Amino acid sequence: MNMKAPRGTVDLLPENTRKWQFAEKKIKDICDRYNFNEIRTPVFEHTELFQRGVGDSTDIVQKEMYTFEDRGGRSLTLRPEGTASVARAYVENKLFGNPIQPTKLYYFAPMFRYERPQKGRMRQLNQFGVEVLGSADPAVDAEVIDLAMTCYKEVGLTSLKLVINSLGDSESRDNHRRALVEHFSPVKEELCSDCQIRLKQNPLRILDCKKDREHPAMKNAPSILDYLNDESKNYFEQVKSYLTMMGIEYEVDKNLVRGLDYYNHTAFEIMSEAQGFGAITTLAGGGRYNGLVEELGGPDTPGIGFGMGFERLLMALEAENKQVAIEEQLDCYFVAMGDQAEKESVKILHELRAVGIQADKDYLGRKMKAQFKSADRFNSSYVLVLGDEELEKQMINVKNLETGDQIEVKLEEVVSYMKETLQGGKGNE
Repeated sequence: MNMKAPRGTVDLLPENTRKWQFAEKKIKDICDRYNFNEIRTPVFEHTELFQRGVGDSTDIVQKEMYTFEDRGGRSLTLRPEGTASVARAYVENKLFGNPIQPTKLYYFAPMFRYERPQKGRMRQLNQFGVEVLGSADPAVDAEVIDLAMTCYKEVGLTSLKLVINSLGDSESRDNHRRALVEHFSPVKEELCSDCQIRLKQNPLRILDCKKDREHPAMKNAPSILDYLNDESKNYFEQVKSYLTMMGIEYEVDKNLVRGLDYYNHTAFEIMSEAQGFGAITTLAGGGRYNGLVEELGGPDTPGIGFGMGFERLLMALEAENKQVAIEEQLDCYFVAMGDQAEKESVKILHELRAVGIQADKDYLGRKMKAQFKSADRFNSSYVLVLGDEELEKQMINVKNLETGDQIEVKLEEVVSYMKETLQGGKGNE
């Protein structure tokens, strides 16, 4: 029997989950400042949602989805990305009818993709993402990009690069599509098998191919920027001007297309430039997806969002040698000696925790010296020492492990004493 975690998955042990909690808290605080609200969607959806929303021609749908039939014969898929699920929830729950618009949402969620596992890219990946539905204002595009950059900077990253592009509206993309077909058709047989299919289904995706990136035809492929109509050009210029006003540096990459069919107008990626980060430098990616909500049965609703891999965020922190400030300190540790003192310690621990004090005790029946060692391992601020003799006097010893000072406190007053002492100490920090 194989008792190891499945390939492409990993256990997050306590020393790592604290780092995740640090980053999650930072990001949640930022989302509050930007007035985004959290949404949680199911971990699996009907397969058709991703076929229609993400696109049949994408690598995700063709190669990477975990799809299965349930006992009722329905085809279900573990969520490979977050935008389609959020758009489905938006339509199903009629969030478009909410008087507060646009709808600004964020999520933390596991995603599942069948691909070759490598550092920072797993089959179960964890993602933070945001979606804004209901506004076609270029300022919203800039706000979403600003939020993403702020998340990375406030977590501690500095070696970042933002690249942007415009995929234009439907008219611009149709003109560009024809130019791509005309450009790549003469060399079709020289392209990989995937790109030969893409040439017919979605030629824009050829520009995102990893296998054919060095092909000579890639270097002079028609740029979408040359096929933008006036409306699309104006939209892109407004997005860029807002980013400049915010002091956000960026580069325009005419070959940035993103890997999903629903993107149009603004597309962007944030990359790590930290030395030693790895060959795959992308940390986050996103863009505008006007038309997705209608594709899923909803009203005409513009949208924009991005997804940010948590594994890659922590990899970038490691590559930049940034230490996450994690507070691992127990308020107090209870040392009890004797049967009656052990019983009393359970009651007092409950009372300490009830007033917000982080407290623990020994559960292995160890001697006093070993219990004090445990208090040190937990980096406890105080130790409460209770033996049968102290219990008889209804007193308890409170020792400050930082200063070594020790005081006797009445047993009935120890909870209020510790609360006042700890709150006073934290208030003076």
